[in-house]
Amino acid sequence: METYATALLYAIPFFILLLAFEIGYGYLVKNQKHKVMDTVSSISSGFTNIVKDSLGLGFVLVSYPYLLEHLALMEIKATWLVWVVAFIVIDFAGYWNHRLSHKVNIFWNQHVIHHSSEEFNLACALRQSISNLIGYFPLLLIPAALVGVPYKVIAILGPIHLFGQFWYHTQHIGKMGWLEYVIVTPSQHRVHHAINPEYIDKNLGQILSIWDRLFGTFQKELPNVPPQYGVLKPAATWNPVLINFQHIWRLMQDAWRTRNIADKIRIWFMPTGWRPADVLEKYPITIVEDVYGFKRYQTPATNALKGYAIFQMLFSLLLLLFMFYNYGEIGFLGLLLFGAFIFIGIYGYTSIMDRSGFAVWIEVSRGLAGLFMIGYYGDWFGVNAYLSFGSLVVAFYFLITIAGGIYFTYLAEDVTTRSEILR
Repeated sequence: METYATALLYAIPFFILLLAFEIGYGYLVKNQKHKVMDTVSSISSGFTNIVKDSLGLGFVLVSYPYLLEHLALMEIKATWLVWVVAFIVIDFAGYWNHRLSHKVNIFWNQHVIHHSSEEFNLACALRQSISNLIGYFPLLLIPAALVGVPYKVIAILGPIHLFGQFWYHTQHIGKMGWLEYVIVTPSQHRVHHAINPEYIDKNLGQILSIWDRLFGTFQKELPNVPPQYGVLKPAATWNPVLINFQHIWRLMQDAWRTRNIADKIRIWFMPTGWRPADVLEKYPITIVEDVYGFKRYQTPATNALKGYAIFQMLFSLLLLLFMFYNYGEIGFLGLLLFGAFIFIGIYGYTSIMDRSGFAVWIEVSRGLAGLFMIGYYGDWFGVNAYLSFGSLVVAFYFLITIAGGIYFTYLAEDVTTRSEILR
């Protein structure tokens, strides 16, 4: 996990730099594809995912080394051909994993966060799951294990394959000629993220586009059908933690409410969107029908609130980078506590972005808890070893958090009545 944290220490600034370039380009050509609240929500979602993955929070059903040990029919050395074969196998497995996530109710929960943004830009690429707590992906790598692809090759290519899916989440690149027949391009992925009936569940490839063409899930971007983004059951929140568990909560409710015993079991494995007939009739859920005319999610947001949201996101990024930089020194229990502060922080400030009344209690509580830790230990997870006044900076941040929670709940200029915020 420490190696993964080190990789993220370099990857995160690179992603942020590309994001800044896309935002700057949008302003330059007067065709901005980012909205402050949505972009902050997307980037914050990425933070939760990398904290969860870097701490190894989850249960791996079966590991690739285990499969390799028990299934390998031969042993092959890490020549250039093995790297090519391994990349193709990973991409093939990624296609089917992606397809399962779109087609099976229970698996959709781990993927819905990625589609939840009603915008399409590089930031939405960072909307990655924290609800995939049971890892089964190695099962899809059985072909690699059978031919004896070394674990080291899979371990190196895995993150590269994931990071390689970032760049095509943009509207600023058109069709790419002959490359459209080989790799997944921005045009193809715009189709994938669209909720237009013509585009739903299409273009499930991750790097290579050949799988979609082979298995009948390819759809080109049509000039007369502009993609509309989001999910058919809108998330209606900026809080990425809530978005991660919305779908499974609805499944749990439906499984509880249906009177049919068989439906209580099969709902989890039915096609995405399927609901028991008795529940569907009694507890209808609003679904987007007019993809061009539905009301996109927004909340009252002054420039002050937008600036505050950006500040919270950037400081969370600084905390995250320090956590990865000092990963080995903090220790596992310390990392869990550090990660909890980041998780709760993201939950808190995105709840303020939602204009949720309970957010103030989260913000004040985490601010006081942070100040208590700094006062008790005289440090913040060893930051003073790198910056003599580092813990004072973090303490000042927690003071701002407390003040911000109170101000944007009770005093901000867009608050017309207290009851409106606290509803």
